[in-house]
Amino acid sequence: MSTLDAASTASTEHRGDPVTPAHPRPADSGDATESVRALLERGRTLATPELRAAVDRLAPPMDTVAAYHFGWIDAEGRPSAADGGKAVRPALALLSAEAAGARPETGIPGAVAVELVHNFSLLHDDLMDGDEQRRHRDTVWKVHGPAQAILVGDALFALAGEILLELGTADSGRAMRRLTHATRALIDGQAQDISYEHRDQVTVEECLEMEGNKTGALLACAASIGAVLGGADDRTADALESYGYHLGLAFQAVDDLLGIWGDPEATGKQAWSDLRQRKKSLPVAAALGSDGEAAERLAELMSADAKKSQAEFEDFDEAEFAERAALIERAGGREWTSQEAQRQHRTAIEALDSIEVPGRVREQLTALADFVVVRQR
Repeated sequence: MSTLDAASTASTEHRGDPVTPAHPRPADSGDATESVRALLERGRTLATPELRAAVDRLAPPMDTVAAYHFGWIDAEGRPSAADGGKAVRPALALLSAEAAGARPETGIPGAVAVELVHNFSLLHDDLMDGDEQRRHRDTVWKVHGPAQAILVGDALFALAGEILLELGTADSGRAMRRLTHATRALIDGQAQDISYEHRDQVTVEECLEMEGNKTGALLACAASIGAVLGGADDRTADALESYGYHLGLAFQAVDDLLGIWGDPEATGKQAWSDLRQRKKSLPVAAALGSDGEAAERLAELMSADAKKSQAEFEDFDEAEFAERAALIERAGGREWTSQEAQRQHRTAIEALDSIEVPGRVREQLTALADFVVVRQR
């Protein structure tokens, strides 16, 4: 077996390996995991009824299409219990309210608004990226067509603003400003992501900026919006926002690893999904920015790939994607990205040191950060 074949085999065998957190996990990490699951479930349980009520405002057939996207019904309109996502953002919004000394329920409108914006972006991104699967189901554009994916995404974005502004308070106006700022950054990030697909090379700095916009901004908003609705001052909200922003970068770094080496059974996406879309994600950018034979060969392949049509690219067989994944790993892109997830995790936790946060809430925010960097989907 050649060195490249061996590396290719290793890439497949190690697909889906979790990222090690930035600090040693406690002996009772099983209890911590259960605590995080409870937080996620609380966010889902408290936010979902209000989310459903918001979606019910949509005119037919957009209400049905949105219900399918959220996993509440199947393609035939029958009730479904499909995977609705990890619910990290709603959990953060509720914890954010508690961090400011308010009841978790104070953060529900913020949780719903952030979820609506997040899912607006997913509907549009799936169409722009040509993704046919999300959470083990056909995407909305695949089932209901591109027009419905666009319209429903637009409607969810509009609903997010309605949910917050209907509160009619000064704090809801402050929350809305943070949400609109995060949404604009998110859109900037998607535009950057698309523009990078047909470039030969993207620097790590450019990639981090794009991912900070595309993922970090909305998680930053989720981590601060409950506190704002609870009357927190800007200093407290800004520190929580910083926590969420760096948590978002850690989250995206792990997503980038899973986008190449994730187990399709766990992620619900095709094997090598980011490579199929020619994404210049962190492992790719880090590998291309390194020295050595593997980086040079990867650069040659990526340069040729950038000139191919998507139809030509989709004709690649599994071995060609495996070769690229192996080269990225040999050039150090996988290891660098894993370490970057840990760096961003540390920075997120350190952001909490500048404000007074109830001890229990700090522990929960830390546990949630650990969860983000140790996952397989």
